[in-house]
Amino acid sequence: MVAHLDRYKTFRCFWNVERVEIMDLEGKNALVTGGSRGIGRAIALALGRKGSNVAVNYHRRAAAAGEVVELLREMGVKAIAVQADVSDYDQVQRMVQEVVSGLGGLQILVNNAGIVGSHTALAEIPVAEWRQLIDVNLSGTFFCCQIAAAALKRNGGKIVNISSIAGKMGGTIGSHYAASKAGVIGLTFALARELAPRVTVNAIAPGPVDTDFISTEVKERLSRSTPFGRIATPEEIAHATIFLLENDYISGEVIDVNAGRYMD
Repeated sequence: MVAHLDRYKTFRCFWNVERVEIMDLEGKNALVTGGSRGIGRAIALALGRKGSNVAVNYHRRAAAAGEVVELLREMGVKAIAVQADVSDYDQVQRMVQEVVSGLGGLQILVNNAGIVGSHTALAEIPVAEWRQLIDVNLSGTFFCCQIAAAALKRNGGKIVNISSIAGKMGGTIGSHYAASKAGVIGLTFALARELAPRVTVNAIAPGPVDTDFISTEVKERLSRSTPFGRIATPEEIAHATIFLLENDYISGEVIDVNAGRYMD
């Protein structure tokens, strides 16, 4: 334990005994999938403010990923953009290799990349759309965890998977989306046990979030049905992510960030 104290910030408790409680994120290397916009962008920038070096994964939005990288570099941290479709195993393998090589290791993995479908009713969901959501949202998370696991184990790493309130109560945007996000929760539980104690694995289940995935009309409707009268900001999801990354004794947990919406 003593040999690893440099990984942590310490504080003195009321009984005057120094205790190790939170992981120091400064200088740690992180990979954020889907990091070019929305929740992923907010998480990448939050990590940068903590002093972490960040690899920003993107699929098609190279310019947006480049903007996030520039903002991170202005904070004084190392940042790179890495293109990959997380639903493609070979691309994920290449991405992780590029991150480990480009940043000099990997301690943090945030699986944020995800998509929604065009259909919601069971009878109307095409087979191709079902497969696409499962491939990106669930298989993509699995591929990233599986391939990055060796590097994370070497460094005493952390994984945070971005699930959804839909993974716990079904949601309203389709059974395929709900199933994919429920799968992420199950995967989180299984990996938390398998990778312990070297790697902690947790998930966040946001309610509706103010991103460009949903229209202004839908945002207003969702806000009216939420106890707080508004939907979450990406930064609020990022804040919960940082909490899970800093704590070294939380694993196998799903943190709800929905302002009481799950009570309905």
